Amino acid sequence: MHPKAILDACAELVREALVFDHPADAVAARFFRTHKGLGPRERATLTDTLFAVLRRKLQYEHFAPSGSGPRERRLAILGFGGPRDFLFSALTPQEKEWLQQCETVATADLLDRHRHNLPEWLAQPLRAQLGQEFWPLADSLLGPAPLDLRVNQLSAKRAEVQQELKAAGIEAQPTPHSPWGLRVQGKPSLNRVDAFTRGAVEVQDEGSQLLALLLDARRGEMVTDFCAGAGGKTLAIGASMRNTGRLYAFDTSAHRLESLKPRLGRSGLSNVHPVAIAHERDERIKRLAGKMDRVLVDAPCSGTGTLRRHPDLKWRQNQAAVDALAAIQLAVLQSAARLLKPGGRLVYATCSLLTQENEAIAAAFSAAQPAFMPVPVAQELARLKVAGPQALCAGDDGRFLRLWPHRHATDGFFAAIWQRQD
Repeated sequence: MHPKAILDACAELVREALVFDHPADAVAARFFRTHKGLGPRERATLTDTLFAVLRRKLQYEHFAPSGSGPRERRLAILGFGGPRDFLFSALTPQEKEWLQQCETVATADLLDRHRHNLPEWLAQPLRAQLGQEFWPLADSLLGPAPLDLRVNQLSAKRAEVQQELKAAGIEAQPTPHSPWGLRVQGKPSLNRVDAFTRGAVEVQDEGSQLLALLLDARRGEMVTDFCAGAGGKTLAIGASMRNTGRLYAFDTSAHRLESLKPRLGRSGLSNVHPVAIAHERDERIKRLAGKMDRVLVDAPCSGTGTLRRHPDLKWRQNQAAVDALAAIQLAVLQSAARLLKPGGRLVYATCSLLTQENEAIAAAFSAAQPAFMPVPVAQELARLKVAGPQALCAGDDGRFLRLWPHRHATDGFFAAIWQRQD
């Protein structure tokens, strides 16, 4: 397509996404369905442009008023994800001059909000939590996330899959902490790679893999993934159980569970039982009370740990939404705890960076449930032979898993573990 047509399409996609009535990836998917003439390269350019605008929205909105033309076009120019010479061939002389002037502004001369590109409701608690580490975190959230794969231990070995990918032209290295993970260089298309189509690998962030590892589900057990979603952790747990026992995948969204089915088919697992529930007090849950050996609660959360992948979340969320989520998180955790038998393990997890959704929920649960004894995560990671367990943890004696994009090159994750005593 002509450069001007590509830039116009970028501007239109930015305009649609900045309404914030749907997730950005859903907006992009809908846009591509209605613009079928766009090829893979054009789609990649549009997607990269949109995500650059969402990541640096405050900075680009600061520069935009000094330019001319529609606002969305100015934002698309600033975030354009294609080659620079391609972009310049689509610009007017006035736009070229404006863009060059914007690029001469030193980042250090900008206001803090134009540097970190976070809404104040999020920037303030992160500053309080991290101190001088706030800026490395903020910088890390302005870039894309790496592509991690989990090797299906039921049917493949990591070293062999690594060599198979290399033969297919895909460079990958073992993840530093997860024993199941490979970190891929670049952004290769995996849909036609044999290791992917036959279920030897699944796309899954290393941090998410560690959550499944912490559950430590074993052969023949009764296990529940309480908020399974599309089932990434469910598949990892099922493989760690060696396809034995019974693994329930609960979720309130039947649509999300439907997307698990093709992945389940590739995985070779037959011990997984997806169940759509109405809410955390559903009768189907009550019938299983006291029967589970292990329960994972990857609770609904703000998703602030995934801002490299979903930068629109910081503009679609607010403090009121986080407050409401915190109440839901505690209720879900308490309901899920009823499933455990004495001696059973409970893991609470989020992909949030915020103390309000993490340590505060764990503390409230412990105060209300004295029968559940906290288990230090660092101790468990060491027992599971995960490298550098203390560096992955926070709290007294490594009480919690705390993964940060700028420290660990994973999404932001939190986890706490309890064992039921009676």
